[in-house]
Amino acid sequence: MPENLEWSDLDDLAVATAKALAADAVEKAGSGHPGTAISLAGGVYLLYQKLMRHDPANPSWLGRDRMVLSAGHSVAMLYVQLYLAGYGVTLEDVQALRTAGSITPGHPEDHMTPGVEMSTGPLGQGLSGAVGMAMAARHVGAMLTAADNPTETEAIPFDQTIWVVAGEGDMQEGITSEASSLAGMQKLGNLVVLYDENHISIEGDTAITFTEDVLARYRAYGWHTESVDWTGGGNYAEDYQALYAALRRAQQTTDRPSIVRLNSIIGWPCPTKQNTGGIHGAKLGSDELAGLKRCLGLDPDKFFEVPPQLLDHTRLALRRGQAQAEQWDQRLTDWLANRPKAAALLERLSNKQLPTDWQDALPQFEPGQSIATRAASGKVLSALGPVVPELWGGSADLGPSNNTTMAGQSSFLPDNPSGRTIHFGIREHAMAAIANGMALFGMNLPYCGTFLVFSDYMRGAVRLSALMKLPVTYVWTHDSLGVGEDGPTHQPVEHLEALRAIPGLAVVRPACGNETAQAWANILQRGLPAGIVLSRQNLPVFDRQAEGFAPASNTWLGAYTLAPSPTDQTDVLLMASGSEVQLAVQARQILAKQGIGAAVISAPCLEWFFEQTAEYQAQVLPPDVTARVSIEAGTPGPWCRLIGQHGISVSVDGFGESAPGDWLLNQHGFHAEAVAEAARQTMTQAGS
Repeated sequence: MPENLEWSDLDDLAVATAKALAADAVEKAGSGHPGTAISLAGGVYLLYQKLMRHDPANPSWLGRDRMVLSAGHSVAMLYVQLYLAGYGVTLEDVQALRTAGSITPGHPEDHMTPGVEMSTGPLGQGLSGAVGMAMAARHVGAMLTAADNPTETEAIPFDQTIWVVAGEGDMQEGITSEASSLAGMQKLGNLVVLYDENHISIEGDTAITFTEDVLARYRAYGWHTESVDWTGGGNYAEDYQALYAALRRAQQTTDRPSIVRLNSIIGWPCPTKQNTGGIHGAKLGSDELAGLKRCLGLDPDKFFEVPPQLLDHTRLALRRGQAQAEQWDQRLTDWLANRPKAAALLERLSNKQLPTDWQDALPQFEPGQSIATRAASGKVLSALGPVVPELWGGSADLGPSNNTTMAGQSSFLPDNPSGRTIHFGIREHAMAAIANGMALFGMNLPYCGTFLVFSDYMRGAVRLSALMKLPVTYVWTHDSLGVGEDGPTHQPVEHLEALRAIPGLAVVRPACGNETAQAWANILQRGLPAGIVLSRQNLPVFDRQAEGFAPASNTWLGAYTLAPSPTDQTDVLLMASGSEVQLAVQARQILAKQGIGAAVISAPCLEWFFEQTAEYQAQVLPPDVTARVSIEAGTPGPWCRLIGQHGISVSVDGFGESAPGDWLLNQHGFHAEAVAEAARQTMTQAGS
């Protein structure tokens, strides 16, 4: 890559055309965010045409740099560059911006558009996810390096740069501070942020909200910083040379992450709306659009105009990309030549396959013992550690409580990139977004943990996990009023219901150690986002064989008949998850002495259960048994679909208090006799 920028009249024309195309697309859509897409077009053009290592013909090429548009509202700018570079995005796609059925939605979606690395738009998520990508690039390379010889120091050629385009909105979000602080501590020298500082937001000049020195903040985080002023709006070769030089210095700084501030003029060179809040999030209007094109030296009466010679120039990115891919792939091939274990591991990971017979490593928990499911989860992770090397993660400073630290695994640190224990610090929101980025990079299975009550702090990133269908596992412990003396601020009540409301997120609350092991197995096998919700208090390990209970492998079905009615008929169904399943089992015994036949349904994951066939669901929940009780230490909403009009929920309808956990649960009706009484009441209501 040349140290000095090679720039021609065709590059000037390409930038001018990119500005006009972005403005035309927003104008045609009738909505969008043209301001940054216009003024920053040249900066993003530098990335795709002059700086990034990428192959537009193969958007998923392993050796590619990643570019994350954290300022996702300016997505028209990205689509134009993907079109110009030859990613398979057509001019018609650009014209279809923000319309139904198009591959050019109003914010970047990783599963819809070739070349889009991450779904962004909620500000701060993109930059935070990019931190995860940078961590994953470092770790995956070290993991492969260690496959044949753990003491080897010659690193695999995983030298991708993770590029980010961010704006002032990103910098104002707290998640960005969390993630950037960790990135500095981790010395992620493969991360470069292009920060567009244009001093404009929807409400006008940012002087009313945001006056801090961003670069001083990043220097305090331990980042390398650069600053470039585009006094002419970025339309002159010397401006691009200055930005190019700063970005190259940032890319060559490998001992810490880098941020390059670009002091730009939003909407430049629009004649009247540049540098105003009005250009941030609304189309220009016909007069302003025509004025923009005149300022750019383009025909104001032509729309979506792309000179033929321009594409010949910008599509040279295809030729460069092919050459870069061939060169990098050869380096990788040479490196793997005498490393058979690394080669086999890379092939397996690239194919998204788990190791053969990996489930044989799952621990078995003996009946009669009592173990908290958080502790059981920790034993599962430690058992899988040597078998599933791509599984790694950590906690928001709660490793000993969440049991997220694999036994025998070292910490992921700047001088130990092969470490598998991540210390996220008390940064819950960034932790979740970083895990998303780790998963997006590929070839690894990240997990992260905290208390269930603090899932509130993570929700924005968890939602994006579900939206992108990423294999991220959230380990949420201390799952009920059983937290006890820590009080209502630490006792989750509405959290299970809130998390179950996220489409595509499996919320798994196992009842015992063996259900916990099977829950982990299904989560990893499915490769989709999940939260495993675990108890602080010890729970009994059921003697399934002696009691005639169903095997724990039925956990994969989401809900199953753990214990059938002990009488000739089923009079009532007792449905529960997690720690409350034991109460249902105890209540079943009480009811049996009264001649009432109760079946116990363990429901560790309602999402998985609803995926099963109607026939199976009817088998577990016979329609003719309308006397039903749900037992779960949370708000009852999710169970209403299952208990029917005669059913009763033993649930929580308020916050807890600071008191011993057993006492609190008893006070709220979480004991066997209260469950048995609810069963008798629902039978009366059902007329049975």
